Amino acid sequence: VGDKVMVLARSGLWQEVVNVPASHTFPMPEGMSFEEAAALLVNYITAYMILFDFGNLRPNQSVLIHMAAGGVGTAAIQLCKTVENVTIFGTASASKHESLKESGVAHPIDYRTMDYAEEVRKISPKGVDIVLDPLGGSDTSKAFNLLKPMGKLITYGVANLLTGQKKNLMAMAKTWWNQFSITALQLLHQNKAVCGYHLGYMDEEVELLRSVVAKLVNLYGQGKIKPKIDSVWPFDQVAEAMKQMQEKKNVGKVILVPEAPKEESKKAEN
Repeated sequence: VGDKVMVLARSGLWQEVVNVPASHTFPMPEGMSFEEAAALLVNYITAYMILFDFGNLRPNQSVLIHMAAGGVGTAAIQLCKTVENVTIFGTASASKHESLKESGVAHPIDYRTMDYAEEVRKISPKGVDIVLDPLGGSDTSKAFNLLKPMGKLITYGVANLLTGQKKNLMAMAKTWWNQFSITALQLLHQNKAVCGYHLGYMDEEVELLRSVVAKLVNLYGQGKIKPKIDSVWPFDQVAEAMKQMQEKKNVGKVILVPEAPKEESKKAEN
């Protein structure tokens, strides 16, 4: 009772009081803010397991990270930097490229104006060792084709199903139709791996998750990872917070808090 904890829950966290199993709570490390704690678990567990458990990331390899300025993207960049001489390609809109370079992305690519697969091939004709794919649809096929021999594609989302301000049913149907599919026999001839990851279905894997969180807390303590907070919004500004993400303005995590930070409250009073 009274411990500061980080929690994992599938949903229902946009409220002041939540009830989660004790097994899904993790003590916050010394010196970590509540905002950082809110930004840590989902993104860093996902990025860690994708890169190391599935991806088997090793020194001198190359990684393509889509949505590199988002939550999982920024976590993946920091985790890549814990391995020697990893070359990072990252897709993001042009306004975020300077920030990505500062964080360690060697080759930021504007996916809006360029064919990212062509851009990767210009720099690395053989492709890359690992592709992190949160997009789905035809982008998964592009990712698979970008892999070097013994390369690994880890798909962990279908962001392409959500387009623009509303769910466009035609776009969703097209993405579904274009979804990548491959048989075990076809894989045999390719010398490549395809993996699927969804943290939401890891509920029962308590020991596995605990071991990953322990590694992340250790990395945080060493200063090797630090959650990147884009902005903090009180509950009553949730629409503006969502707009920040929808318009792709955020670099890092958008955090909701029950009340406005005290500094802002004082300003409002003045």
